[in-house]
Amino acid sequence: MLNIDGDQISIAIDLDQGARLTSVQWRDMQFVVSFRGQNYTWGWFSMVPFAGRIRDGIIKDKKGKKYQLPNNFDPPHALIGFGATSSWEDIGNGAQYLELPEPFNGASVTQRYEILDNAIRWSLDYEAAGCELPVTLGFHPWFARDIGKGDSAEIVFNAKKMFKRGDDYLPTGELITPIDPPWDDTFTDVIGTPEIIWPGAARITMEFDSPYFMLYSQDDEGICFEPVTAPPDAQNLGIQGEAYIETLITFSEDH
Repeated sequence: MLNIDGDQISIAIDLDQGARLTSVQWRDMQFVVSFRGQNYTWGWFSMVPFAGRIRDGIIKDKKGKKYQLPNNFDPPHALIGFGATSSWEDIGNGAQYLELPEPFNGASVTQRYEILDNAIRWSLDYEAAGCELPVTLGFHPWFARDIGKGDSAEIVFNAKKMFKRGDDYLPTGELITPIDPPWDDTFTDVIGTPEIIWPGAARITMEFDSPYFMLYSQDDEGICFEPVTAPPDAQNLGIQGEAYIETLITFSEDH
């Protein structure tokens, strides 16, 4: 377990649990959903080398050769990647390193958490090292709906388009006008800066350059704001993700 303390923000990183943030405290408020019995339902963790679901857990290299990804959590599909269930190596200065398992042999990723006064800069940098499999990077922070002060969380979010979701929760590829919440969806052309507000206590903004954004608001205890380099099942949609992503999460008071 690593602890990094700034003037306003303190974080705890569990290297053996996906190098996830198990605690994010700004002032005396806790913004992380704590452990609830499953790998993917708590903490703040990275999605690498794929984000969201991949149909039947099948990916193909540039030559068309197929590889089977683990699909034990969300059969028959693969879900979220290896990062959240792996032990990472601490390489100092808020950075962690992971060599990816088969079939991504040789590829690696470096994650970094940087505290900047009242903000956290979170980044992922993927190195293919000759691996020719498609990659999507993303962040999966579980923000607690209740932080010990103020009212329960409210979402401020708007986008021009979202991917139509099939019955299997995979995007169909069709872009539509966003539906009303609750969401378990992927958006593009985000308008403004997404926010979560705990009325009377705090608010966060999430800034990012990635073109896609996943939002999950169907849970009673947490909200997931997830910038991603490509949508779920990206390869089957003909979309290629980038090898680097970062986001800036800024904390402020809400009066």
